[in-house]
Amino acid sequence: MLIQNHFNYTPISRETVDGKRHYNTPDGKKVASVTTILDKTKSQEKIDALQNWRNRIGHANAQTITTEAAGVGTVMHKMLEEYCLNKPKPPGSNNVQKIAYPMAQKIITEGLTHLEECWGTEIPLYYPELYAGTTDLAGVWKKKQAILDFKQTNKPKKEEWVEDYKIQLVAYALAHNKVHGTNIKTGVILMCSRACEFQHWVLEGAEWDKFEAQWWDRVERYYRINT
Repeated sequence: MLIQNHFNYTPISRETVDGKRHYNTPDGKKVASVTTILDKTKSQEKIDALQNWRNRIGHANAQTITTEAAGVGTVMHKMLEEYCLNKPKPPGSNNVQKIAYPMAQKIITEGLTHLEECWGTEIPLYYPELYAGTTDLAGVWKKKQAILDFKQTNKPKKEEWVEDYKIQLVAYALAHNKVHGTNIKTGVILMCSRACEFQHWVLEGAEWDKFEAQWWDRVERYYRINT
């Protein structure tokens, strides 16, 4: 894979203010994170669904599942980052590494083989005065400039369950375009389950425009509620 350092990705510090993640951007502004905006503007239906799930299996069990999933996701992301930077490492020996390694390999063989250029991983991005965040990867995927996101899941997801992931891709692409002068209008979600079932979604065209409109609506609602 070709590593291309086309852009100067400036690190952005972050902090939590009143339970909300904020970033201190290079222009001296404090802005909300993409994930905070999405979380604070999600529909009541999604809030109720999450609460019903916690009630159904028990809050302690739900927290255990959430914590373990976060650990597996972190390790899987690190393995994929090392692959993209041409620094692959052995799978490791602890239980989390043993779970994450085959999932990472599945995403590599089914999705990342189409990555032609890697511009960077864990990239800090911001849209001046509005929001900031960190995207998994930016580069050229199937000959198109794209933002890529890696996801782990306990079981395969229905497409309607990944809508916020699609909005997240749009948000990062808009920030990249604004600051770095690109014209990214392709987003790619690469997902693998614990059973190594691979799923992917490519966002572009009319669907991209739909989720871009939804993102700006969420930004407007967030600041209307929080200012």
